[in-house]
Amino acid sequence: MVIYLDSGDFAEAHRRYDKVDGYTTNPTLFRKAGVTDYLTACREFVALGKPVSLEVIADDPVSMEAQARTLASLGPNVVVKIPITNTRGEYTREVIQALRKDNIKINVTAVMTEEQVKVASVYSPEIISIFCGRIQDTGINPYSLLLYAKYTKTYNTKLLWASARHIYSVKEAESFCDIITLTPDLLAKIDLFGKDLTEFSLETVRMFKSDADKAGYVF
Repeated sequence: MVIYLDSGDFAEAHRRYDKVDGYTTNPTLFRKAGVTDYLTACREFVALGKPVSLEVIADDPVSMEAQARTLASLGPNVVVKIPITNTRGEYTREVIQALRKDNIKINVTAVMTEEQVKVASVYSPEIISIFCGRIQDTGINPYSLLLYAKYTKTYNTKLLWASARHIYSVKEAESFCDIITLTPDLLAKIDLFGKDLTEFSLETVRMFKSDADKAGYVF
């Protein structure tokens, strides 16, 4: 399994270049990063040279397809993100089918149900992004969906664990997924893997004492 950075911040992406195998972005991440020119930001990520998933921002099929072709033309390392539905809950089958017919690499995103996995798998996309973190937010274990996806998808399709909420998701995803996306904050925690727990406990106790002293707390 490989790790992609999930961020719209180009400076962050460049800084983490040696730590990741690729990148994923979306309009929300770009907005959070203060991006004002969407295509220019996409080009910057493409220029990094690693696999990058770039998302369309249209909601109607014709515009979605046109935007997808524009994004795909930015470079051979681009995988175009197509949401599994539009904002009215209508499947984006015709867009995915048209793009796959021309061998454009697709990342079907925002997938959270078995029906959605089934619809996406028909077209053998490059990636199916299952939003495991959001599924977990609802109190549901995503394992059954991942298992379904593993045996429903075609051989060449990669499964991506999206919207990770904690660094242990790397361990959770290993048995099912080919890719996991991590935010910069989560990626920074991966260096903790293998850390001695006695040492970690002592560091934690010392942190509590240090913060109490710095705050000047007294009884």
